[in-house]
Amino acid sequence: MNIEELRDYCLSMKGATEHFPFDEFSLVLKVQGKMFGLIPLDNTEPQIALKCDPERAIQLREEYEAITAAYHFNKKHWNSVRIDSSISQSLLLELIQHSYDLVVAGLPKKLREELA
Repeated sequence: MNIEELRDYCLSMKGATEHFPFDEFSLVLKVQGKMFGLIPLDNTEPQIALKCDPERAIQLREEYEAITAAYHFNKKHWNSVRIDSSISQSLLLELIQHSYDLVVAGLPKKLREELA
């Protein structure tokens, strides 16, 4: 999966939007104004930062070399996933969906209902 396909998949989620709030190289993906992913466009090695359940985050980091604590994020809740052949596309898509779902679950009821 390349960066454009990754971006397109993220934006296909209901209510997902893209922003560049930090600089022209950090593509931030949001749902209802809350970030669920960040794709650094200036990296030579494609990757994405995703929110993750804390216990699962630790388990994933132990199991996959391509998954580490996300740089400049709360290490308890965010993973950085390197997009390479060691991570299956199905796992990558599942992790993106998990991040999106965690953010949506944390939204106020009114905003969650707008997505339904």
